[in-house]
Amino acid sequence: MDMKTIYLLIPLAPLFGAILAGLFGWAIGRRAAHCVTIGGVAVSFALSAYVLNHLLSGGQPYNGTIYTWLSINGIDFNVGFLVDTLTAMMMCVVTFVSLMVHIYTIGYMHEDPGYQRFFSYISLFTFSMLMLVMANNFVQLFFGWEAVGLVSYLLIGFWFKRPTATFANLKAFLVNRVGDFGFLLGIGLVLAYFGSLDYAEVFARAPELKDTTITLWTGHTWSLMAVTCILLFVGAMGKSAQFPLHVWLPDSMEGPTPISALIHAATMVTAGIFMVARMSPMFELSDTALNFVLVIGAITALFMGLLGIIQNDIKRVVAYSTLSQLGYMTVALGASAYSVAVFHLMTHAFFKALLFLAAGSVIIGMHHDQDIRNMGGLRKYMPITWLTSLIGSLALIGTPFLSGFYSKDSIILAVGASTLPGAGFAYFAVVAGVFVTAFYSFRMYFLVFHGKERWMAAKHGHDHHHDDHGDDHHHGLGPNDKPHESPWVVTLPLVLLAIPSVLIGGLAMAPMLAGGFFNGVIFVDGGAHKAMQAVAHHAHDALAMGTHAFATLPFWLAAAGVAAAYLFYMLKPALPQLFDRVFSAIGVRKLLEQKYYMDHLYINGFAALGRGLGTVLWKVGDALLIDGLMVNGSARVVGFFANVMRRLQTGYIYHYAFAMILGAIALLTWWLGGVALPR
Repeated sequence: MDMKTIYLLIPLAPLFGAILAGLFGWAIGRRAAHCVTIGGVAVSFALSAYVLNHLLSGGQPYNGTIYTWLSINGIDFNVGFLVDTLTAMMMCVVTFVSLMVHIYTIGYMHEDPGYQRFFSYISLFTFSMLMLVMANNFVQLFFGWEAVGLVSYLLIGFWFKRPTATFANLKAFLVNRVGDFGFLLGIGLVLAYFGSLDYAEVFARAPELKDTTITLWTGHTWSLMAVTCILLFVGAMGKSAQFPLHVWLPDSMEGPTPISALIHAATMVTAGIFMVARMSPMFELSDTALNFVLVIGAITALFMGLLGIIQNDIKRVVAYSTLSQLGYMTVALGASAYSVAVFHLMTHAFFKALLFLAAGSVIIGMHHDQDIRNMGGLRKYMPITWLTSLIGSLALIGTPFLSGFYSKDSIILAVGASTLPGAGFAYFAVVAGVFVTAFYSFRMYFLVFHGKERWMAAKHGHDHHHDDHGDDHHHGLGPNDKPHESPWVVTLPLVLLAIPSVLIGGLAMAPMLAGGFFNGVIFVDGGAHKAMQAVAHHAHDALAMGTHAFATLPFWLAAAGVAAAYLFYMLKPALPQLFDRVFSAIGVRKLLEQKYYMDHLYINGFAALGRGLGTVLWKVGDALLIDGLMVNGSARVVGFFANVMRRLQTGYIYHYAFAMILGAIALLTWWLGGVALPR
């Protein structure tokens, strides 16, 4: 099998599974539906691993057109693949996490009537994501970008009979349209000034256009590269949920847990990070754009982490954690440490997918109760879920020698070495974020797996809206129920995700950050941006970096976060209530509960303004001016004259004779008035 066929098979195998399960699921049944979709993604993963190995063994990257579907004025719109080390690594991450989610879904969704439909959607999502990462041109990138947005809309609103789910998927769709509008404008500028949509041609021409300026409005010139890169990054802000376009991601927890792991951990939300890394030859030419990226990432990393502290829904804690970690990746991009951002993308994909799936396993064990205040002591009932959750949490907070440590500490090193104006604030944000991450992660961990068993008290007066299931019957443990470990189709993916969560960071750091893994793929201007040099200095020896960590500030901040969580939720349970009262008194609690009033601003500000403007245009423009004045008004004018004329048409001869006499008199009067009579 030649390499081109393999590249075609990788995205088409999940697409084939999605079509079979989606269109013929009713005929082939549940077992066949999950077999064809899992089979398609397994083939895709195996071939992706083969492609990565081929490239690492000295194989040449592939950049070629598969199909030209449109040519206009010398510009081609192609389906084409660019397969280099960055693409191959992303393909492996996407397909592996997707395969784990597919297997997990058998156990999680086994009672759901939409079983085949769900498998079709997640397989279609995998196809869309692969088309996005394998693209070699902006058109295909945009196709994959929109396709993952569409499938995420279908998945978030999978239980479409629930009003909260339909609101959440509409919110995700609309917020992403804002980002996509910026993205489309950026692609338009690329086409207008570079004359091509092919990556290789655009990147080759970028240095020539570094000093080109454009006039957006009279008297104000802007750098073309800065405007283009910022607009492209606006697309990433929507897809990768960066402040202020982050509001859709926590609400998207309304979808079933498997898609939380697939969309909000490993794949869709990292599309923006991948895109900026891919566009590094352009972003390196604009410090303005890089600084914008850096500051937006820093705001997201710190302030979204703070919101995780007050969440009581197990999935929402992990969702805010995802927001915060995406902020870390974005900060690395802004510091020109693109390979560090992609490295954190990879390590985060494994441990965050693990945390989401473990949260789902807890939800199954708790009979679909998601409130962590109703849990406690699950460690002895769910040992595999407990151990894998602990590994995921330790990786997330950056415990030395686990995968998250290497990527997170590399980001902190990179930001510390950055000379951009926003680097000082960004450094504070990522360092403070270490404590916040450790605190909210272990708050959840202790409340769920340790301490006294609180589900007995929760049986009476169960909070109904905390459920992750499509139907409307009562959820939570019954009077004689106890939590139970999940079936093997749920725990196997947890174990398989826990392994890379421990090992992948140490194994991959040296080649990805200090070696030549991204040579020729990611471009960094070493003269102007020295962050990567600082990282590479530490990254060549994983053991030394892990050992040295015990003497660094981030390690002690993480340890302090875990200790604080243990003190608050295990030793002194009265302390959180005390702090709660203090923070409520000064308004901080309200600020966090209202999520910094961003939803309030969008719903009661922009959305209300849009609805108000729509109402004015409807009532004044449409109803009054167009319908009332132009359409009905013109009809009334014609009707009035017709009515007048109708009164003249009586049918009586003497009326017509009288009209003729009047007409004759009028004509004579007019004629005589114009003739000069003799004196």
